[in-house]
Amino acid sequence: MTDAVRVDLEGGVLRVVFARPDKKNAITQAMYSVLAEATERARTDDAVRVLNFAAEGDSFSAGNDIMDFIALGSQGAGPDDMPVFRFLKALADLDKPAVAAVKGRAVGIGTTLLLHCDLVVVAEDALLSVPFVNLALAPEAASSLLLPLTIGHQRAFELFALGEAIDGRTAVAWGLANRAVPAAEVDAVAADLAAKVAARAPNSMRKTKALMRDAERLWALMQREGEAFGSQMRSPEAMEAFQAFTQKRAPDFSKVG
Repeated sequence: MTDAVRVDLEGGVLRVVFARPDKKNAITQAMYSVLAEATERARTDDAVRVLNFAAEGDSFSAGNDIMDFIALGSQGAGPDDMPVFRFLKALADLDKPAVAAVKGRAVGIGTTLLLHCDLVVVAEDALLSVPFVNLALAPEAASSLLLPLTIGHQRAFELFALGEAIDGRTAVAWGLANRAVPAAEVDAVAADLAAKVAARAPNSMRKTKALMRDAERLWALMQREGEAFGSQMRSPEAMEAFQAFTQKRAPDFSKVG
C-alpha cells in the first residue's frame, strides 16, 4: 500500500486522488496497485456509481516515475510483472462513468488515462502531452487506438511523435476534454458533474457506457502495446533516453537504432 493515492467514497462517487505533489504526482508501481484496486472496486461495488480521478498540487500527473521504470527495466521486468497492467485491465473493463479533474501537467498516462474517462474537466492552462517517443517507448492504455479516434490521426501522430503539449482550451477544441475552466474551479466543476451523473439511473448508465466501448478489444490492444512497450524498455534507445533524462540533457539517438 501507499499513501500517495487517496481513495474515498461519498454520495456514490469514488474519488481517487493522486497525492504525491512533491513529485508532480509521478506514478510508481505501488501507486498503480492502489489505482487498480480502486478501479476494480468501482466496477464491482454497487455503492459506487461514478469514479472521479483528481490530484493534489499543481500537476495532475507527471506520468510514470522514471526512476521506478529504470529500476524495473534493469531487473528485466516485463509487462506482466507490472501493477500498471492490472490498472489498465481494470480501465478496459470499467463499465461505470469516470470523471477526471485535470490541473497543470498531464504527461503520458496522465493524458492517456483521460481517454478512458467519460467527462474530463481541464484547467485552461493545463498542459497535456504523450511523450512516449521522446523516451524511446511506445503508446499504452489503448491510446494508439483511442487517441486517433478522439482527435484524428494527424493530430494524434503529432502528439506521439513530437511529444509537445497542448493546453486545456485546445484539449476541449480537439474533443479530448469536455470543459476548460480556470484552475481554481476544476475540482468543483468535476465534482458537480460527478454528482449529477451519480444521480442518474445506474443500470441505464452502465449499459450505455458498455455499449459505447469494446472492453475485449481495448484489453487485447493494451496487451499488444505492452509487448511493444516492454521491448522498448529494454532497448538501447530507452537506456539512452533514461540516462539523458537523469543527466538533464537531450538524448542522442544517432548511434542507436
